[in-house]
Amino acid sequence: MAPIPTAPAWSLTWAPRMLSVLRIVSALIFMAHGTQKILGFPASDMAPPVGSLIWVAGMLELVGGALLVLGLFTRPVAFVLSGLMAAAYWMAHAPQGPFPALNGGDAAILYCFVFLYFVFAGPGPWSLDAAMGRR
Repeated sequence: MAPIPTAPAWSLTWAPRMLSVLRIVSALIFMAHGTQKILGFPASDMAPPVGSLIWVAGMLELVGGALLVLGLFTRPVAFVLSGLMAAAYWMAHAPQGPFPALNGGDAAILYCFVFLYFVFAGPGPWSLDAAMGRR
């Protein structure tokens, strides 16, 4: 029986750091959806009425995205955002057709599962949660 290969030392050092990089980059891109809906940047035709479902989603994207960028309350925020993206897929994209590449829901699915991963993996070492000793 062949021995099970072990991970190189550099990957053990960098894997947690890359978790932080994944969190920061995905949160920044996600937050841009909120800035577009709520702040009008980048410019779009969106101007959802305050209190509407799209406005609430935009606020969650904006505030939740900012919290994830900082790595603050990562697990509960990621849980809420994962649910938001699941709801967004089933409410806005799935009714348009069964194929995510055609119904525009591929990003919602990806965000849903990346955020769900953060619920279990945590924020990584480069985060306010780690700095404050939260697990």
